Amino acid sequence: MSEGSTLLSWVIWLPIVAGLLVLATGSDRNAAFARVIALIGACANFLMSIPLFSGFNRLTSDMQFVELAPWIDTFNIHYHLGVDGISVLFILLTTFTTLLVVIAGWKVIEKKVAQYMAAFLIMSGLMIGVFSALDAVLFYVFWEAMLIPMFIAIGVWGGPNRVYAAVKFFLYTLLGSLLMLVAFIYLYHRSGGSFSILDYYRLPLTFNVQILLFIAFFTAFAVKVPMFPVHTWLPDAHVEAPTGGSVVLAAIMLKLGAYGFLRFSLPILPDASHAMSGFMITLSLIAVVYIGLVALAQSDMKKLIAYSSISHMGFVTLGFFIFSNLGMEGALVQMISHGFISGAMFLCVGVMYDRMHSRNIADYGGVVNRMPVFAAYFMLFAMANAGLPGTSGFVGEFMVILAAIKVNFWYGFLSATTLIFGAAYTLWMYKRVIFGPVANAHVDKLTDIGKREFLVLGMLAVAVLGMGIYPLPFTEVMHASVNHLLAHVAQSKL
Repeated sequence: MSEGSTLLSWVIWLPIVAGLLVLATGSDRNAAFARVIALIGACANFLMSIPLFSGFNRLTSDMQFVELAPWIDTFNIHYHLGVDGISVLFILLTTFTTLLVVIAGWKVIEKKVAQYMAAFLIMSGLMIGVFSALDAVLFYVFWEAMLIPMFIAIGVWGGPNRVYAAVKFFLYTLLGSLLMLVAFIYLYHRSGGSFSILDYYRLPLTFNVQILLFIAFFTAFAVKVPMFPVHTWLPDAHVEAPTGGSVVLAAIMLKLGAYGFLRFSLPILPDASHAMSGFMITLSLIAVVYIGLVALAQSDMKKLIAYSSISHMGFVTLGFFIFSNLGMEGALVQMISHGFISGAMFLCVGVMYDRMHSRNIADYGGVVNRMPVFAAYFMLFAMANAGLPGTSGFVGEFMVILAAIKVNFWYGFLSATTLIFGAAYTLWMYKRVIFGPVANAHVDKLTDIGKREFLVLGMLAVAVLGMGIYPLPFTEVMHASVNHLLAHVAQSKL
């Protein structure tokens, strides 16, 4: 679409305005009204994001739906937006996930309803801003601003240790981002006073400078992914976050770190990216293997799924840094798929937690006897998490393993262990929670999912199966952009 389209601005600002309107409803006496406004805002934004995908030109790697307007003239800062085949899918994932979170929290959240809905709507707009920003300052503003609603969501609606988890999440991600700001300021001066991210792709940077800038970006993006060993904030944040917070954190916020590597580290610092690839692959394989084993030892369902997320995100960074079309496209597919599957897994735990107020695996058993429809959905998502062929969980992992084996047999072998560990911890949890006789009186009182929960899990089931059976629409969109990025990274700037 030509320059002059305002669709991206609508998709960014509509949920933020809707969130402010929801906040304006005030106290919980108007909770029903707040829910309706939030649902209308989330639905409208999801529908508005569909033309970004349907109208996307799949034959070019150029930025599309571009918007450019002056913002702070003194420092040459612009309101510059655009999407390519890498970022457009994440905007759709964000609007889809936000809609699910609003529906999922419809009855569950009873106190401060307006504030809860507003936090997730505003966060949605800010995260879309991160995926769309083509100006470094604009990117940084969106990147830091989205921490605030998530910090509030964990700190207000979270579990008993919510304040500790919220502060840890905030400090890790904020401190990691400060070096990224230093890198932006250096690039601004080096480029002759430009904050345009696309201008940085053409800068001739010496190898030593590239390495230093790579480390600066790494601190910001590795914490957000999160990569080993800066992953420790994630299990705490997940366990204490409300269900909606866990869903958004796993489905979208973790993807922002991986996206940063593709938007900044690889195209701006190609020589450093190649030089540091061994380091990145090592950390990725540690995440896949070691964190997979850590997941096996968990007794809390949320913690198990949180560690599972870290292990699966190891595939993403592995796919990026083996510099092949198959690996990078597999990593991107894995990111979208993980958004569907991890979101679904956390929602399933939320369904049980709402009824029993426990996440401990030992407190359950025989749930299938009282919740057969729920058990069927949970089975599908558990199988997808374990990488069953026919589900979206298999597609990305298979592509990355295939690409890794072409580079080095041991890379492929170690990454493939996730198929064993993933099946082990996921099916062990599922068997203990769902199968067997009814374990206790609390399980005996459980009731199956209602229409609202059926709708939310059903939408995710369609997404998981659709992507697993026919992934072409997803890979087709990213193909030109991935090829262009790899061709750019292959050209040394020295």
